[in-house]
Amino acid sequence: MKKALSSLLIFILAIGLLAGCNSKETASDESGSKAEKNVELKVFIGQPRFKQQYQTYLDQFVAKEKKEKGINVEIKLELPSVNQAAQLLKTRMASGDSPDVFALHAINDIPIYDKAGYLEDLSNEPFVDKVFDTVKPAITSNGKVVAVPLETLQWGYLYNKKIFKDLNIKLPQTYSEMEQVVKTLKQKNVTPFLLTYKDAYIPQLFLPLEVGAAQAKDNPDFIKEMNEGKGSFSALKDMFKIMDLSNANGTKRAFENGQDQGAADFANGKAAMWIQGPWMADSILKTNKDFEFGVAPLPVNDDSATTQINLSTSTSLAVSKMSKHKDVAKDLINYILDDKDSSEFYKSLGFNAVSSKHTFEPFPWLKDSTEYVSQGKAYQDPPIPIAVKDESQKLLQSYFAGDASQKDVIKGLDRAWDQFNQNNK
Repeated sequence: MKKALSSLLIFILAIGLLAGCNSKETASDESGSKAEKNVELKVFIGQPRFKQQYQTYLDQFVAKEKKEKGINVEIKLELPSVNQAAQLLKTRMASGDSPDVFALHAINDIPIYDKAGYLEDLSNEPFVDKVFDTVKPAITSNGKVVAVPLETLQWGYLYNKKIFKDLNIKLPQTYSEMEQVVKTLKQKNVTPFLLTYKDAYIPQLFLPLEVGAAQAKDNPDFIKEMNEGKGSFSALKDMFKIMDLSNANGTKRAFENGQDQGAADFANGKAAMWIQGPWMADSILKTNKDFEFGVAPLPVNDDSATTQINLSTSTSLAVSKMSKHKDVAKDLINYILDDKDSSEFYKSLGFNAVSSKHTFEPFPWLKDSTEYVSQGKAYQDPPIPIAVKDESQKLLQSYFAGDASQKDVIKGLDRAWDQFNQNNK
């Protein structure tokens, strides 16, 4: 009888201990990943060329999380190719196999992923206050900050620093000042603009510059009105002025030269300015490694307040709403802009500063544009539909060739946007 009673008590005690263990495990799960001691974090970034930089920084995060919070973090880093990343991520998210932290394009992807309910609200995270005010709009959706910015692009037009310095020319802040710059250059037998229309995307670059400048002040609701089917490009009254000025004062045989020949010609001093972006830096410096050039905002009218740098935010990191380890994922997101370590991280990637805590020197050709951005003189690259940009390539090539009028261009752009709206109801 005593043996039976003893066995019964042992059995009851075992059941109690098991229940306690299960209760503790449930409490741990419900309280979030901070209560866990071992966490596997899945990180998805479509930039395999930066494998070493990301791995080094993530290893630093793992050590920091262990030291400060006692959490053993194992990071599963996926670095798919650029061509595969976007579709692979969409498939993963739709199937419920979401990474905890993933990269997405701020301008193109955030609205779509937020609408689908995939993005965790990060508005109250410490990193938010460190981000430049000019960058925040790109990582904000429906009033919520939903990502930390990694890669940004500052552009407008490129200018030959030596020519500007030798002729004592200051960067123009209005269209009238640009007209004077053109006049001065021609008096000194210097071709003002390099024209490269063979690659259709280059004439198209005028479109985001024009729309961005218009939205900066006079037409703040332009994109909204176009998306609602209520707007028209005819509202941009100064749209063709800078286009006509550059086209009338540029290099010959524009339709025979594209970006590659343009990079070589610019590096060899064949023109003082080029409507292009710093993405051409490597090609330019391959021709002339000592060439000095800068990035400046393009004046499109006589209001200097609209002469701002186009700031495009691309690669950004978000936390999945489906993550089971949101606390650790958010710790990683905050570490991306760590006060002490992030400057060296961004520098190693070759990215621009996005935070008030970043202290590294920008590339020489970005010193001017970085100063504009830090002063708030920048606008976010406008979210013009890809279909409209594609149509603008053909329309502006035709316009510069004299085969299309201004009315033709406006009508064609309006029609392309209307079609986009119809296809995306």
